[in-house]
Order: sequence, then C-alpha cells, then structure tokens
Amino acid sequence: MRILRTPDNQFAAITDFPFLPNYADIADATDGTALRVHYIDEGPRDAPVVLMMHGEPTWSYLYRHMIAPVAAAGFRVVAPDLVGFGRSDKPARKADYSYARHVAWMRSWIETLDLTNITLVCQDWGSLIGLRLVAEMPERFSGVVLSNGGLPAGQDAPRAFALWRAFSKWSPVFPIGKIIAKGTKRQLSGAEIAAYDAPFPDASYKAGARIFPSFVPLGANVAVPDQLKAWAVLERWEKPFLCCFSDGDPITRGGDTLFVGRVPGTAGQPHSTLHGGHFIQEDDPAGFVTCILKVATAN
Repeated sequence: MRILRTPDNQFAAITDFPFLPNYADIADATDGTALRVHYIDEGPRDAPVVLMMHGEPTWSYLYRHMIAPVAAAGFRVVAPDLVGFGRSDKPARKADYSYARHVAWMRSWIETLDLTNITLVCQDWGSLIGLRLVAEMPERFSGVVLSNGGLPAGQDAPRAFALWRAFSKWSPVFPIGKIIAKGTKRQLSGAEIAAYDAPFPDASYKAGARIFPSFVPLGANVAVPDQLKAWAVLERWEKPFLCCFSDGDPITRGGDTLFVGRVPGTAGQPHSTLHGGHFIQEDDPAGFVTCILKVATAN
C-alpha cells in the first residue's frame, strides 16, 4: 500500500484551529502497512472522553468551534482525522479503501489510545464508522450524540445522495473546500474553504475522499450484512442515545426517525432539531455542544 502524507506546511496558514497535533501509529490488519493517524486531544487526560468523529470530505477542523467549549466543561475531547483525511496518512489508491477497513483502522486507533467511557459525537461518515465501533466494542462507549448521519443497511439512495455519489465518482474536478461550503447555510470565508482544501495538495491525495460515497451501503452493497449485525446491537443499546439532526439537510433530514424508538437508549432523551445544513458543526456549533453536554454530563 503506497501512502501519501500531507506536508505540515499545508496547514501553516490556518489561524482558527489552535490545537496541537497528536499522532498514533496503527497497522493495517490486511497487509501490515503502518499508518499514522492524527488527532486532537484537549482537556484532562483522565476525564470522560468525548470522541468527535468527522465525515466526508472534512477533517477534525470541522469541530474547531466545539472542541474548546466541551473541554472547558471538564471533558477530554478527542477528534481524529480519518485515514485519507486531514493530517492522517492517505493511501494513494482508491482500491486501498473500504468501509470495513475504515472501521478496522479506527478500532485499532481507539485500542492504541485505550479510550474508554466514550461519548461518541458523530455526523455523516463519522456516524457510519462510529456506530459500527459502538456495536463492535460497546463496553468502551457510554453514550451517543448523532447528527445528520445514520447507519444505512440497504435502503434506496435519496436522490440528493445519488447525485452526490455520481459527482464524486465522475466529476473531473473535486474542489473539497467548495463542496463543504455548499453543505452549509452560512457562507464560509475564503480562509475556511482553504483550510478544508489544505489536506489535499493535489488530486493524488483525494482517493479516499473520492471513493467514500460509493461505500455507503444503500441498495445492494457488500457492507449490508455488517450493518445488520451492528443494528442488532443498537436495538439492545440502553445507554443514552440522543439525536440532534438539522432542519436544512436534504440528505439526512428526518433520519432521526430511524433511531428514536428503535434504539432503547433514545427513550426519554431531549432530542433536538438544530438549525443549519449538512455540516451542522459550521452552522449551529453551540446547539450541537448543548446536546453533547446533556449526554456527557449524564454519564
């Protein structure tokens, strides 16, 4: 597996992400390739963990408005960059990625850091990977806060997602910063768009971002059996599970109905509607933080 690593100078101009980088080395379970995973680690190291997982095609920068308030509330906030994104290593070929590999990579990272008592905070692919991790190692997790994501298991693709999947596969250009800006209600600044572009110096670094939409298990998909196994665990999950979807995301709007009532831990939770687009961390970070603290402080 050939690995690309984004040079540090790509991130030098980012002024609104004042968190020190941390790195952990993991090994791919298939061929033993060493991979370096970047993560933010703020707050007391012995405090309960709030794990903020980003999705496609973002990186931990997405949570920059949320990390400090949650850490200030007394929690250890850990925000990794998925393999292929941010400051984490990037396998160069699309064929080097799979849904199962992403889950295995992040499981290995959690085990390497030996994280426990985790409140999972997830959105987009952060939920597709994060909820699989909850199902695989439930003893490490104490709660879930889900926004604008899910755990699809063979449903038909919404039209908005089908268009996005086709674009990611066939478009000759893939301007990541501008793509993210299209998924917010507020207007991102030029510097913010550049920060989202920073992990990808050229097209060769975008294999993971390009292939991710094709892995979503909508319709016939190799991942559906694993999704159903994960759902079998979630259908017995009694720890807190709070949904806080946004009111302006055409892809995931209404997705909370797939969880509320089906996951026992959703009972009695103060489920909320946040205000914004798909990347709710950009549009309503304060509302998202409020939801997180309701779950994390209850554990």
